[in-house]
Amino acid sequence: MAIAVLFLATSLVFLVADAIMLRSVIQPLFQTHLKTQLLDGLRLGPAALFYLTYMFGIMWFAGLPALREGNPTAALINGAVLGFVAYGTYELTSWTVMRDWHPSMVAVDWAWGTAITGIAAWAGVLAARAVA
Repeated sequence: MAIAVLFLATSLVFLVADAIMLRSVIQPLFQTHLKTQLLDGLRLGPAALFYLTYMFGIMWFAGLPALREGNPTAALINGAVLGFVAYGTYELTSWTVMRDWHPSMVAVDWAWGTAITGIAAWAGVLAARAVA
């Protein structure tokens, strides 16, 4: 039961916060720099695969170890480290190979990924502990 709550709470926090951030900050920023290179809509299949894969990563590397230790702060720290590595890898690789990739895109998305991954992992552990 605790693992299901961990997954659901982590996912809910991440998805809701990410949807808000994507619409209000990331999309306008990327639109400014990438203009016509962006699709008019989302490709839902790849988006769903990303979120499922990333939720698995957050659970494996941050949520489950912190839940076992009874240490939500460990989830926050390990989640932030995971977000820093994952989003940094994406942003730095994109900046390396994409003509119009802008340093402001790198900074904002990298910081966001670091923060939201840690916060979602932490919130998931808190929720799982509350029902256990």
